[in-house]
Amino acid sequence: MPIKIPDDLPARATLTAEGVMVMGEADAMRQDIRAMRIGLLNLMPNKVKTETQIARLLGSTPLQVELTLVKMTNHVARNTPSEHIISFYRAWEDIRDERFDGFIVTGAPIETLPFEEVTYWDELRRIFDWTQTNVHSCFTICWGAQAAVHHFHGMPKYPLPAKAFGVYRHRNLAPASPYLRGFSDDFSIPVSRWTEVRREDIPADSGMTVLMDSDEAGLCLLDDPVHRSLHMFNHVEYDSNSLSDEYFRDVAANQAIAPPRNYFPKDDPTRQPENRWRSHAHLLFGNWINELYQTTPFDIAEIGKR
Repeated sequence: MPIKIPDDLPARATLTAEGVMVMGEADAMRQDIRAMRIGLLNLMPNKVKTETQIARLLGSTPLQVELTLVKMTNHVARNTPSEHIISFYRAWEDIRDERFDGFIVTGAPIETLPFEEVTYWDELRRIFDWTQTNVHSCFTICWGAQAAVHHFHGMPKYPLPAKAFGVYRHRNLAPASPYLRGFSDDFSIPVSRWTEVRREDIPADSGMTVLMDSDEAGLCLLDDPVHRSLHMFNHVEYDSNSLSDEYFRDVAANQAIAPPRNYFPKDDPTRQPENRWRSHAHLLFGNWINELYQTTPFDIAEIGKR
């Protein structure tokens, strides 16, 4: 089944060209089913690119998904035209009385700041608490995941001596987990961050399980059943060229940056990178959506009452 997004959302043309099934409001209304309602709190600066990345993965599942784009209420995005925000995004304060089967919180390029110095930290904390009553399951990504485990479990983040930047091999630590159904024992995932959270800081009574990790990049994916959340510290959703774009952006700004590791063929930035994580990205999101479908109440008004 396809993903339902606004007809004029820029991501629509890209997804259609890639063969992702996309439907409009009229077509969705004709289907006698309840779509999985997913909210996307998009904190990334290039919102159009992130919308496309997430919608691509959600739209490849066999269920109908209705995507709602959400923004912080008072934070003004500087890197996306205001017309786009006004046309396609809803402030969290305006949707806080609604319920969602799933809710995704993206990363943000502010990871070197202490959490309490982030201008929208207080609202984000209220959003995390709200997910416990109005959302069936959450999926947090990169800085969003660090923020979630700090809020719910008090876990700190630590600065790295150098940016973790590249495509790193990861291990499947929980093959029986429904979220890793069909995963290989060994796979690659893009990493792009200046900070990390550490296994030794996971509270013993948190109920969390480490699903993926890497010798080089550390923790990758935590299952947090108490808060009905998955916390992904890396960027499985990235496009083939996302790390390349970051690298050449920093080079153009005369910043000292090494090429992303294990990314360009023969470590040659003049060559087109190969995507070695696409299938696992689709698999992870597909497994998450399937778990939503299997466990969420049919009556969406019942979310948060159990």
